[in-house]
Amino acid sequence: MMTQPIPNNIVSQTWEKPFIRPDKIPSSADVVIIGGGIVGVSTAYFLAKAGINVVLCEKGHIAGEQSGRNWGWVRKQYRDARELPMMIESMKIWANLEQDIGEDVGFQQTGCIYAAKSEKQLAEYEDWLKTAKHFGLDTRLLSAAEIKNHISGASENWPGALHTPSDGRAEPHLAAPAIARAAVRAGATILTTCAVRGMELSAGRVSGVISEYGTIKAQQVLCAGGAWTSMFCRFHGIHLPQLKVKGIVARTEAREKLFDGELYGGGLGLRRRQDGGYTIASESYMNHSITPSTFRYALKFLPAFIAEIKHLNLTIGGDFFDELSIPVRWPMDTPSPFERTRVLNPDPDEPVLKSMAKAFTRLFPAFTDIKFAESWAGMIETTPDAVPVICESEKISGFYIATGFSGHGFGIGPGAGKAIAGMISGQDSGIDLSPFQLKRYFDGSKIILNQRI
Repeated sequence: MMTQPIPNNIVSQTWEKPFIRPDKIPSSADVVIIGGGIVGVSTAYFLAKAGINVVLCEKGHIAGEQSGRNWGWVRKQYRDARELPMMIESMKIWANLEQDIGEDVGFQQTGCIYAAKSEKQLAEYEDWLKTAKHFGLDTRLLSAAEIKNHISGASENWPGALHTPSDGRAEPHLAAPAIARAAVRAGATILTTCAVRGMELSAGRVSGVISEYGTIKAQQVLCAGGAWTSMFCRFHGIHLPQLKVKGIVARTEAREKLFDGELYGGGLGLRRRQDGGYTIASESYMNHSITPSTFRYALKFLPAFIAEIKHLNLTIGGDFFDELSIPVRWPMDTPSPFERTRVLNPDPDEPVLKSMAKAFTRLFPAFTDIKFAESWAGMIETTPDAVPVICESEKISGFYIATGFSGHGFGIGPGAGKAIAGMISGQDSGIDLSPFQLKRYFDGSKIILNQRI
């Protein structure tokens, strides 16, 4: 049987397609969500299923930014303990998602492996087993011999690895758009090419949002705007420490199977794709382009900068002046910064792509002819502790914030959506959101860095 050829832009078509403007917008809703990433659409899906009138406004495309550009990992393994209850719930949602929404999201539970490059790192992985045991995970250590049963043809002689068989993978270019369509079928309204310029306030609480097409009245508003969230919050006098880091990813064409899940090792983060290829990213490359926000939040991020100094590539250039040119406040009856840049679409750095290709060939010598079928970059929003902010604003009643997933929000997205929907609707989701309060950065609490890749 003939199979359909894989488009050259199977991933990038998510954000390179034409913008579709709404014919009209609703005059009111119970809840308005700003941002069409996986957290925003998942929240809309669970609110709509609960019978709540929800409108989601996305300035560009659904999953047009980081939710469509990430590694596609769905993992519990080696997560910060604060995130694990939400991630465990998210894994349950992923496991039944295709059946529940009737669409393919590419999800498979094929396991996650973190291969230790040294005995010291192996000891760190072994120490995390205490966290895994506390949460009842199926994580275990693999011996050097056992690794070979899971990975074929690797040149590395790893001393051992962390392995969670129940972890999974999914396809970012499929997942968030499919969840958004499911939300619409459940009764939500999804508006793309519809930027929210700001909120309408009355007596210190939300009364609506002002979009580029007019006002939508609402008593509750969620900002799940990814890398744009801090700017939106600052417009309304809310200080949210958040910076952007550029990540670079590529995919290969279909090749023989070397492993069937996720692999972190050999200088790379690798995932077997649904189409038979591999998604490839650098294990340690992080590029932060210095902007005025870097200086504004420098003290908050200092522990993270120190911890990641070996891997962090700091640059300064046009991004600094681009941000400097954006006013703190803007009139809401004229185009806003969100309309001027509908999609953050940075170029991947060619030297990094070449380094990734060399690392892949070094790790799997049989793949001497490795070529990337597609490559892209995305802007990851991060917080000082690399743990998300999920809370209601203490300054503006009815305004909720969900951001700062710091590069590991794809897998946790459906669980976060369920928890946020519960927070907004007042229905107990069973997930404790107290560790994710914004005030932790300002009340004297010690910043505890996320144990993360």
